Amino acid sequence: MGARRREAPAPAVFPRPNERAWRAVGPPSRSRCALRRGGTGCGPGGPRAAAMVGREKELKIRFVPGRCELVEEDVDIPSRRVLVTGATGLLGRAVFKEFNENNWNAVGCGYRRAQPRFEQINLLDSIAVHDIIHDFQPHVIVHCAAERRPDVVESQPDAASQLNVAASGNLAKEAAGVGAFLIYISTDYVFDGTSPPYKESDVPNPLNLYGKTKLEGEKAVLENNEGAAVLRIPILYGEVERLEESAVTVMFDKVQFSNKSANMDHWQQRFPTNVKDVAAVCRQLAEKRMLDPSVKGTFHWSGNEQMTKYEMACAIADAFNLPSSHLRPITDCPVVGALRPRNAQLDCSRLEMLGIGQRTPFRAGIKESLWPFLVDKRWRQTVFH
Repeated sequence: MGARRREAPAPAVFPRPNERAWRAVGPPSRSRCALRRGGTGCGPGGPRAAAMVGREKELKIRFVPGRCELVEEDVDIPSRRVLVTGATGLLGRAVFKEFNENNWNAVGCGYRRAQPRFEQINLLDSIAVHDIIHDFQPHVIVHCAAERRPDVVESQPDAASQLNVAASGNLAKEAAGVGAFLIYISTDYVFDGTSPPYKESDVPNPLNLYGKTKLEGEKAVLENNEGAAVLRIPILYGEVERLEESAVTVMFDKVQFSNKSANMDHWQQRFPTNVKDVAAVCRQLAEKRMLDPSVKGTFHWSGNEQMTKYEMACAIADAFNLPSSHLRPITDCPVVGALRPRNAQLDCSRLEMLGIGQRTPFRAGIKESLWPFLVDKRWRQTVFH
């Protein structure tokens, strides 16, 4: 008598969600608190309006032995709402996560990589920008979206200006229209690097087109929204999806592949800053503003460890117990690409006096960021065990 053949469990059957709501918000996502019943698009009563309600119904997938089912649960929707532009980028992801995990109803938007998690919005489309802001009615908007690569800005000046300047000015105007507090992310590259450290009141003098477009973006924001804030920050690193996302993490392959020498800039003084820290500063600034309307204008935030890229690379090697003798410091001023300021250190005392700030030590932060990209598994044992 042959062995009995086990029958495969029946495939799970899911109720079809409201199709109009699905088209409006895409598949379930944390930014939308998953699909809600009764949503009929993005007008009044649709998902964005529902997101403003203090309590809602949410559909969740529950897994049980042999099958899974769709169940309806009550969920609390935080009353404070924040919209994060550039939410698919390195900084935007951290900002979205920081607000989302600290009792804010966070909605992120992006463009090419937005769906399914975030809203897909072209920030150059003024109608789309108007619609999402007026539908969602955010209390705070953190504007992370930008063309931030200096060499790309030099090669594509018109496109960079449209995003960094025109779109920022329009976003500021729309934010003012609904009374939202806008935080515009800017850069230390608005300064020429000859007289650090720089206070918010110091006169900017950008050396490259990237710095110029960000400075023009600052002016456009403050002209269209006098209650907005400008947050200038330096070189960033953090939990990257690929090493090329950050000018800090991109060095990792040169560090860990020690079979050939690698030239590293040892001229420009930088202050690498963890995106988690910037995200925390954005949230703290937003919460401070909700208590005090005088919190506005220009602010600086930065890590406090001064390093060249050569010194960062050596610190990365040290964090992972890797050799660094193949790294070669280059002390000459770079002659290729857009001009960079020698030392654009930011004075952060204004935020510190408000009790705002968070700093992660570089070696701890970079280890957390880069360990998934560590090639030699033997080194993982020595570092983490």
